[in-house]
Amino acid sequence: MNDTTTNLGSASALLTDEQRARLLANGHANRERISKGLDEHDWQPLVKLFCPWGAATWLLSELDPEDEDIAFGLCDLGMGCPELGSVRLSELAAVRGPGGLTIERDEHFKAVKSLSAYADEAREHQRIVA
Repeated sequence: MNDTTTNLGSASALLTDEQRARLLANGHANRERISKGLDEHDWQPLVKLFCPWGAATWLLSELDPEDEDIAFGLCDLGMGCPELGSVRLSELAAVRGPGGLTIERDEHFKAVKSLSAYADEAREHQRIVA
């Protein structure tokens, strides 16, 4: 682990309190837009998680207001087919790699475009480029 990452041993450690609040607010906003028949907002991702022993990466933009363990974003398991979808944070937190390594959060990640723009670029390159 270095100064650009945080070692994550539990689901609560995957997100800071501020990130959790912002992701949840995005989820609530999109839930309301859907209920009004409007298109969902294309948020910028707020969190980048990655697997330090492999190629998996997640860019997360919102939490499900009905189940805060479910995050939505761009998910790339490192097999050449990144896709927009949902992931259970508790499942990510439970993953263990060599020597007990865990999924890490890039503490210095700052989005520069919308989630759909990252998705378009990821499809082109067959991996998340962030």
